[in-house]
Amino acid sequence: MNRPTDSFIQREANQFALLSQPRFGPFFWTQFCGAANDNLFKFAFTVMVTYQLSVSWLPVSLAGLVIGAVFILPFLLFSATSGQLAETYEHAYMMRLVKNCEIGIMALAAVGFVTQQTSVLLICTFLMGLHSTVFGPVKFSYLPRVLEEHELTGGNGMTEMGTFVAILLGNVVGGLLVAIPDVGHSSVAVACVAVAVFGRWMSGRIPPLTATAPHQAINWNPFTETLHNLGLARANPTVFRTLLGISWMWFFGAIFLSQFPSFSKEVLHGDAQVASLLLVLFSVGIGAGSLMCEALSRGRVEIGLAPLGAIGMSLFSVDLYMASSQLVDSPLMDIHTFIAQTEHWRIMADLLLLSLFAGIYSVPMYALIQIESKGTEVARIIAANNIINALFMIASSLIAGAMLSIGLTIPDIIFWTGVANAVVTLAIFVAEPSYLHRLAAWLRGI
Repeated sequence: MNRPTDSFIQREANQFALLSQPRFGPFFWTQFCGAANDNLFKFAFTVMVTYQLSVSWLPVSLAGLVIGAVFILPFLLFSATSGQLAETYEHAYMMRLVKNCEIGIMALAAVGFVTQQTSVLLICTFLMGLHSTVFGPVKFSYLPRVLEEHELTGGNGMTEMGTFVAILLGNVVGGLLVAIPDVGHSSVAVACVAVAVFGRWMSGRIPPLTATAPHQAINWNPFTETLHNLGLARANPTVFRTLLGISWMWFFGAIFLSQFPSFSKEVLHGDAQVASLLLVLFSVGIGAGSLMCEALSRGRVEIGLAPLGAIGMSLFSVDLYMASSQLVDSPLMDIHTFIAQTEHWRIMADLLLLSLFAGIYSVPMYALIQIESKGTEVARIIAANNIINALFMIASSLIAGAMLSIGLTIPDIIFWTGVANAVVTLAIFVAEPSYLHRLAAWLRGI
């Protein structure tokens, strides 16, 4: 792997101490701001077209689906090209370029919010998806260049924790701001631009690195380059199986995230505040599990944690099904009434723990990709991962919709997701037995 030898590398740093170091701190806050702004903008836009505007060509029932689809489309179209750009140009330069574009996009979005132009905001949704598409390969290929191998688990854990906390904060802040009477739309406009400007300021503090493949010829055809990237990933069976494992985690998570509003209302008989509580528990769980990986890995990249995480994901999904299936009909509850009833504690614990184990599952996989891939190919491998992630997330929506259409309940979907998780992850670990071997060694303390 290619890492700088400058004095800003300090071997003794742990995952929290990394935040104070130039090689990681500015990067962390740059990616944090990007994730927060994506979700602040999207959620505020979704609330606006769902509750506040009447748009004839965008029915309320389809608003969330359309906005999500427009945002994810660039990941399918441009991830491969983004991987090439991340290798051809210097990382700090690419991050600053992306942040410059984000300021412009959010300035346009501010106009859309203030004038209530839905078409303008949909264009900005696509552009923010493109912004995230370009940033993804840069983000994950940057880490193995500035972190020592023993720091990769902690660094990836911090990054994943930051991403999910940013998603949570973005959704909460976006929902609160857009609901402010009279000034809600202008408040969202100001917040989006302010977060973009702060992210750009932090990106200016990221130390420069040399490009990994500065003389690489860029293939601007997204279709042929996508096929090439997928072929590049398949060339290393360990890396490709790990990519599938990561994409499965996104499938698993997307099932839960997409069902929270309906699960809260129809199963738990809770209001919108209860749905927000579910999002908070899920995000906190992912973040906590991601942070735990450094201590559990004993100072190395420990892929044995992935099977442990998969076991917890399935166990607590099935238990969540059992706990939620036993609830009886009741009037719609606010968050205080919901929390006060002890039968809901098991449900909250299940959701927190299944997401915690999802964090434990995914972090070692990202670290393994970074150390197993060639230094000049990491960005394109991550780009391939983003393509597969997008496909898996689209599949999760289609499958969940099909299950509901044939009469299955949301607890049924949770149950079968837990069962499918056991089957899929076992298949991955059997195909790549090093995961199970390391789990056995980790349990023995080796």
